[in-house]
Amino acid sequence: MRKLSTRRRHPMALLALLALALLLTGAAYAAVAPEPATAEASPASEIDAGRQLFVVGCASCHGLNAEGITTAGTDGKAGNYGPSLIGVGAAAVGFQMETGRMPMAQTAPQAPRKANEYTQEEIDQIAAYVASLAPGPARPSDDDLNWQDVDPEGISKGGEFFRTNCTACHNSVGAGGALPSGRYAPTLKNVDAIHIYEAMLTGPQQMPVFSDEVLTPEDKRNIIAYVKTVQQQGNAGGIGGGGLGPVVDGVFAWILGIGGLSLFAVWIGMHGTRSKKR
Repeated sequence: MRKLSTRRRHPMALLALLALALLLTGAAYAAVAPEPATAEASPASEIDAGRQLFVVGCASCHGLNAEGITTAGTDGKAGNYGPSLIGVGAAAVGFQMETGRMPMAQTAPQAPRKANEYTQEEIDQIAAYVASLAPGPARPSDDDLNWQDVDPEGISKGGEFFRTNCTACHNSVGAGGALPSGRYAPTLKNVDAIHIYEAMLTGPQQMPVFSDEVLTPEDKRNIIAYVKTVQQQGNAGGIGGGGLGPVVDGVFAWILGIGGLSLFAVWIGMHGTRSKKR
């Protein structure tokens, strides 16, 4: 014990203790840290074909090397004509191009969904090129999209996640809604599962990004299962009003209900029995 106590008073003891603490901290971080992202590896021929398509159809907005194009804004501040695509991954390309949002027909606050202008092979080639530029979100696998096998408990969890994170913009049943500055949250009706997944993964337009660290692939699959299950349900009460919520239901009640009664009262007043004084 005397020998150990003497060693503790040695001038190098503090440095040795600090080095040991740093070593243990580094080892603990290495054990729990997520794996670094890597760019997707695709055949060189597919990447080259994707670059050729990109130069023709995308470079005018996003730059020859997908670095983006910056322009002067109307208020004197720098604005984005086309954002950089470095690091957005194949998932962003798949979502934007398969839904027809890209290329945009005209500059607008938001890119609307429209008919697709590229074949699936061409989209895959452009996605391979963009994915080769830098690490980014990959397209989901078939297991990630297998929402049909989600059990009722998973659907319930998906509903909780959806109501907490999505209903403020997309409505409680995914019917969509208006947002400021001419933007809107699109309806999720008849949207493919892969595009719902990729939207959560990449955060297109004003939508926040829900990475796998925020919502796991299982959570995303549960959310998709909830949205699809709700959309397949009928309206047991009759007219559903589009599922847009109590405000719209109230508008229907006032316009059709109170308005109809008011018109009926006016009609009665105009066609009722009239009496004349002699």
